[in-house]
Amino acid sequence: MQLTVFTDYGLRSLMYLAANRDSQCSARNIAEHYGISRNHVVKVVHRLAQLGYIISVKGKGGGIRLAQNPETLKLGDIVMSLEPNMELVECFNRATNTCRVTDTCNVKHFLADANRAFIAELNRHTLAEAVSNVKRFLLPLTATPPA
Repeated sequence: MQLTVFTDYGLRSLMYLAANRDSQCSARNIAEHYGISRNHVVKVVHRLAQLGYIISVKGKGGGIRLAQNPETLKLGDIVMSLEPNMELVECFNRATNTCRVTDTCNVKHFLADANRAFIAELNRHTLAEAVSNVKRFLLPLTATPPA
């Protein structure tokens, strides 16, 4: 299983904002920090605002910031809200499933259990935990971390 780039950038954006809680940030700041496409970050930021994770203020002095306390944001919930689907295999979607062994195969149940366990494990952790070492997290990514 692999999360989409959109979800990856969403998590990174939220982590950046959590680490910079006292500042108005921009999509450009996030893109430059991670060395990723500003256009992609803009799309991600727009979706995060729609979902209520961030507040976006337009105009001079505007920017983006977290709308919620990072201590209350569970990583599994964030992933579930950003990931278009968590269908690990074809048979998870009854509308498009063409697998001939769906009715007799038990693997789908094991995978569904694993999927739930994955999200449950992520939900044991918050956005704040993801950036608990703020000083190290905010270092330029080309810098050598302190020992």
